Amino acid sequence: MHDYLEHAHQLRSAGQPFVIATVVRAERPTSAKPGATAIVTGDGQLTGWVGGSCAQPTVIRESLRVLQDGQPVLLRLGPPDQLSGRADAPGVVERAMTCISGGTLDIYLEPHLAQPLLVAISHLPIAEALAALGKGLGYAVTVAGLDAAPERFPQADRVLDSLEFARIALRPQTYIVVASHGNYDEEALTWALGTDAAYVALVASPKRARSVVEALRDQGLSEAQLARLKFPAGLDIGAVTPEEIALSILAETVQLRRRQAAAQEQPAHDHEHSKNARLIAPSVEALDPVCGMTVEVATARYTSQYQGQTYYFCAASCKRSFEKEPGKYVT
Repeated sequence: MHDYLEHAHQLRSAGQPFVIATVVRAERPTSAKPGATAIVTGDGQLTGWVGGSCAQPTVIRESLRVLQDGQPVLLRLGPPDQLSGRADAPGVVERAMTCISGGTLDIYLEPHLAQPLLVAISHLPIAEALAALGKGLGYAVTVAGLDAAPERFPQADRVLDSLEFARIALRPQTYIVVASHGNYDEEALTWALGTDAAYVALVASPKRARSVVEALRDQGLSEAQLARLKFPAGLDIGAVTPEEIALSILAETVQLRRRQAAAQEQPAHDHEHSKNARLIAPSVEALDPVCGMTVEVATARYTSQYQGQTYYFCAASCKRSFEKEPGKYVT
């Protein structure tokens, strides 16, 4: 249990999404028992135990779908005659498991999505407001700046009292706000605009911001890098106080995050386009010809060639049965 909790903590600290899969109900014969737990990461790696060779590929496949949807589900695995036979109920996914054991499993799949990272480069009150509000919105928060004392930023996950920006571990969703009010803006922005951060903003008046941009251009930053800089930082809500400015900035990052998420969703295709796509797209899943289980082609461990075609199996036992009498399973 300690190793499992430590693994989850490490993934969360690194900003990596993962799913906790927990067996909540089991009917014999099954190899996994209630309370058995595993962690599935976004690359399809499973650490732990929630069942044997029949259950694990399905758990991995459904966990990856849960990471995409962001919603937990109860995965029900069992022989076809022991499932409801109805369409999936809200929050419940049923998948036939036709392996030899014949048991049933209910596995709760709980997604833990990556926390976005907010980096506030400042030692001034604006950083205090950003840390407090950002933490409340679910961001991991790092504050970096000269004289940035940890006691001033109790909500921050990490406080650096220096400009050693290389010590900041960035995440896929990183939002950087430079608000040093002229103290070390250029140094901070040179670093920030050289990263892959989704958002780099400068808290400054338009006049001072343009002066900073010119200085960065003189230092050799490219036009593409400079074009990434958002100034003034935040949405225009007439903000005046540090708290109001922090609110406008975080509102802008939320707006950006939601727009990016919407853009990543698969666009709807008309019927003809979908038909053509099916004709040319390689299959990513296959049916085990012996037991009927769905097998992920890219990660299948057990395969066999017969009459010039590749067949995929969920377990070694299915592969052996097929190779003993292939004609029995090929129609």
